[in-house]
Amino acid sequence: MAIASTTLPSPPQIIILFLLLLGAFGEARDPFACDAKDATTASLPFCKVSIPISARVKDLIGRLTLQEKVRLLVNNAAAVPRLGIKGYEWWSEALHGVSNVGPGTKFGGAFPGATSFPQVITTAASFNATLWEAIGRVVSDEARAMYNGGVAGLTYWSPNVNIFRDPRWGRGQETPGEDPVLAGTYAASYVKGLQGTNGDRLKVAACCKHFTAYDLDNWNGVDRFHFNAKVSKQDIEDTFDVPFKMCVMDGNVASVMCSYNQVNGVPTCADPNLLRNTIRGQWKLNGYIVSDCDSVGVFYNTQHYTSTPEEAAADAIKAGLDLDCGPFLAQHSEDAVKRGLLNEADVNSALGNTLTVQMRLGMFDGEPSAQPFGNLGPKDVCTPAHQELALEAARQGIVLLKNRGPALPLSHLRHRTIAVIGPNSNATVTMIGNYAGVACGYTSPLQGIGNYAKTIHQMGCADVACADDKLFSGAIDAARQADATVLVMGLDQSIEAEFRDRTGLLLPGRQQDLVSRVALASKGPTILVLMSGGPIDVSFAKNDPRIGAILWAGYPGQAGGAAIADVLYGTTNPEGKLPMTWYPQGYVSNLPMTDMAMRSSPNKNFPGRTYRFYKGPVVYPFGHGLSYTNFVHTIASAPKAVAVPLDGRHHSGNTTVSGKAIKVNHAKCNKLSVGLQVDVKNTGSKDGTHTMLVFSTPPAGHWAPRKQLVAFAKVHVPARSQQRVGINIHVCKFLSVVDRSGVRRIPIGVHNLHIGNVKHSVSLQAATLGVIKS
Repeated sequence: MAIASTTLPSPPQIIILFLLLLGAFGEARDPFACDAKDATTASLPFCKVSIPISARVKDLIGRLTLQEKVRLLVNNAAAVPRLGIKGYEWWSEALHGVSNVGPGTKFGGAFPGATSFPQVITTAASFNATLWEAIGRVVSDEARAMYNGGVAGLTYWSPNVNIFRDPRWGRGQETPGEDPVLAGTYAASYVKGLQGTNGDRLKVAACCKHFTAYDLDNWNGVDRFHFNAKVSKQDIEDTFDVPFKMCVMDGNVASVMCSYNQVNGVPTCADPNLLRNTIRGQWKLNGYIVSDCDSVGVFYNTQHYTSTPEEAAADAIKAGLDLDCGPFLAQHSEDAVKRGLLNEADVNSALGNTLTVQMRLGMFDGEPSAQPFGNLGPKDVCTPAHQELALEAARQGIVLLKNRGPALPLSHLRHRTIAVIGPNSNATVTMIGNYAGVACGYTSPLQGIGNYAKTIHQMGCADVACADDKLFSGAIDAARQADATVLVMGLDQSIEAEFRDRTGLLLPGRQQDLVSRVALASKGPTILVLMSGGPIDVSFAKNDPRIGAILWAGYPGQAGGAAIADVLYGTTNPEGKLPMTWYPQGYVSNLPMTDMAMRSSPNKNFPGRTYRFYKGPVVYPFGHGLSYTNFVHTIASAPKAVAVPLDGRHHSGNTTVSGKAIKVNHAKCNKLSVGLQVDVKNTGSKDGTHTMLVFSTPPAGHWAPRKQLVAFAKVHVPARSQQRVGINIHVCKFLSVVDRSGVRRIPIGVHNLHIGNVKHSVSLQAATLGVIKS
């Protein structure tokens, strides 16, 4: 199977290209600073690798003038020629592959493209933390190679770990979905892959964004620049902040980006409670805080949060902002110091954080080629192994939603001619979603299916908007002739994107009509393949007996068409699970995107959001995904009761064990966990990889979610055999709930763990209740 049917030049040609293009593109990079050949700086303490980074940073800051300092507070940081320091562009992106969305990265010359992995929502559906880290490693290899070639930076403003709260959000595609534990695990895993695991040294610096409660772009006249997200302490603590906390504390991310919106009346980039107290104070960020692009300008010019630009600059820096994506801080910080609104010490503190990250990246260590990763170059981008991983990621992320009969997998013998129909049937760029770069090459669905069978291709609709039925008759004729029909439908960036939220959840234009009419005419089985970031209400197809199967492919990356074909023909047994709820259209008909509440409120006719709090009808639930085989769970061993030890210092009953729930910070959390051994048996005739999701239903209470994902695991089980899987559930992190004051507590009593249709009850008890007197 060819991974990509349209490919870039092979490595030998690239090397020749590289030699031809030295001087134009991709020349070996000169040192950013501390060039050993520059006698004036070689002896300065900030250039001495033997000295601790903190001392080097302090030395450098001490040598800078205020004018030089403020020009380093922005993404296009100015050079300091007298100290041998070059200019640096901080803004590069690597959401699912090195991207040229930011000005820090350019394609062309020796680097015509980079491996374009599936969009994050698709990769999240694999529920495979090992895969997420492996993708991060490949992306950072390619990023370092491009940096060495002089065409990319080392600071990447990825991943996006906001919660996919409302199904209409145009950027939901960039996120790992609606569950905080899934999103946080994704964040920590991808960041480790990007940054490497060499202690304090960084391969590249990642950034978790957009902090916080940011999940509205432009809906019904309200945009992200003007939006004040009114959020309860409870929802901040148990939903919106969870992925960021895990990104910082478990992933050790080197940066966090604050968002455009206000939270409870304060712009996030000017809120010391969020930046200085939470990210840096409580979570101990080792890195820098950056604004979303032009956020400081936005809260001055658009939100009118301060009356002068100098106050805006001072508020941002004093709140804990270290770097401005945009020119604002370079323009107004010096005057803010002169007017006494800001101390130069505050500017030094911000610079200390950014310069430390640059030093951890090795940017002040002289000759780049002599450093770790200094040998990476054009030969390390778009390698066969990297492109194979992009294909594997797509295979693991595709979700089989329906399989009646079963209609899938298709047969090489019976299904030799396939009608391939639909506006996304020959998609290429659509498959890489947004925040993408230039792919190494593409395999469209038509090309992928063409590797297995003879194809009859008809678009059916000119584009995803599908404004008319002019092309329907050709599609219907193709379906009448073929042994099977594959419709590749769905969305693209014209329907859902940054600054473009959807108005509804149905297929656009006349797409539904085309699907139904083709299914009615089709001689063989009809398969519906959907490309989208957000959920689509396809109830009509779910309920139509003539549509045998439905696959969701998300935006499956450069090799998406090959992966789709592999699943259709059973070369790959599907294993993906939905990382978000698929709601019916009725769910959003009377639900403002601007209402940030997570929990349902029946008296207000508010349905609640995500599987954790919404109890109403769904098209397909969070975690849904079928296989070509059948897996059965048996719990081999699990505790019936677990004692939660209290740390003994807290004796007042109502603070510690209030409403039968222990404050997490009063418990001895350390390694307190519930250990399960689960036997997974494959009772079918096909080998398969099982994606095991473990949910917990806490003891009934006003605060608790309906259920909550507490663990997930992947296990490959050959046909008719069984594998044992060990699961550890950290009690304080995952079996806790958050009360109305935003305090995390462990409910005492019976927690029900659900794995598939197996339930296990474990009772949590406070261990030193004898000591506690109310």
